[in-house]
Amino acid sequence: MGVDYYKILGVDRSAKDDDLKKAYRKLAMKWHPDKNPNNKKEAEAKFKQISEAYDVLSDPQKRTIYDQFGEEGLKGQMPPPDAGGPGGTTFFSQGEGPTPFRFNPRNADDIFAEFFGFSSPFGGMGGGCGSGTGGMRGSRFSSSIFGDDIFSSSRERGGSTHQFAPRKAPAIENRLLCSLEDLYKGTTKKMKISREISDVSGKTMQVEEILTIDIKPGWKKGTKITFPEKGNEQPNVTPADLVFIIDEKPHNVFTRDGIDLIVTKTVTLTEALTGYTVNLLTLDGRNLSIPINCLIHPSYIEVVPGEGMPLQKDPTMKGNLRIKFNIKFPSRLTTEQKAGIRKLLGTGY
Repeated sequence: MGVDYYKILGVDRSAKDDDLKKAYRKLAMKWHPDKNPNNKKEAEAKFKQISEAYDVLSDPQKRTIYDQFGEEGLKGQMPPPDAGGPGGTTFFSQGEGPTPFRFNPRNADDIFAEFFGFSSPFGGMGGGCGSGTGGMRGSRFSSSIFGDDIFSSSRERGGSTHQFAPRKAPAIENRLLCSLEDLYKGTTKKMKISREISDVSGKTMQVEEILTIDIKPGWKKGTKITFPEKGNEQPNVTPADLVFIIDEKPHNVFTRDGIDLIVTKTVTLTEALTGYTVNLLTLDGRNLSIPINCLIHPSYIEVVPGEGMPLQKDPTMKGNLRIKFNIKFPSRLTTEQKAGIRKLLGTGY
């Protein structure tokens, strides 16, 4: 059935943002491992559950997916309708619809630090601090939105201020399919993305952007193109980087092996013995004619230098074209045909 996040936080399914915050604050303070030194293992498990529940239900996109498909759907990467990308970040389109949602569970301590503005109010920070407020000499306090006193995200000691850097959201990776022709000649692809940004007041709005990706000749499968911080903007979080990873579409004639291109031709036994000409349309649109004047045996490979893929560092240099052969033998021979072959080739063959 999966985990019931609403039950973990003790809220009903119609709970508003403030209800979720109040429930999380109460439970997180109760079950924080630093407050439960005598049963730390149990506290850590509960603290992790509480944090995950709050992370999902406080994010509108994650919550929509969870409400429709449950925990299994959320963590099984089911592609929900009209949902964004990983962690409620973005969705992408390349003429084939949005990419599937991917759930990335966040660290419980990171969620706690974002919410309260510190990592542990029970003496786990700063080194040498006592438990509770007694060990926080010289610290500043701020009032939470719920009326309780909690520590601020900076503390002053001897005139110095310790600031906590915002957490960097995990990178969002997306496959970018390219044809072999694209990777041979190079091309430009336009990617439309949709993401959320915040204005100076903290209000979020959805915007669309067009990203330009220049595919260079010779790029390989696995090449990464990174657009820094193009994910959603969230409070106290540095937006995720968008990473596009090159993938190759299958080609109906050529296969790629590093910088070499491979093609397989089927020839008859007669062609294998008497000669054959390979005619090919290259990836850049040229007609290539390659005569094979030697005997073609099953393991024979014709190598044509300079007709492979361009080198990524120097596109003027190219790999080889390797032509393999599949010899089609006749299914049967008549007695007369066998006798004729023996006479023609002699007994030494």
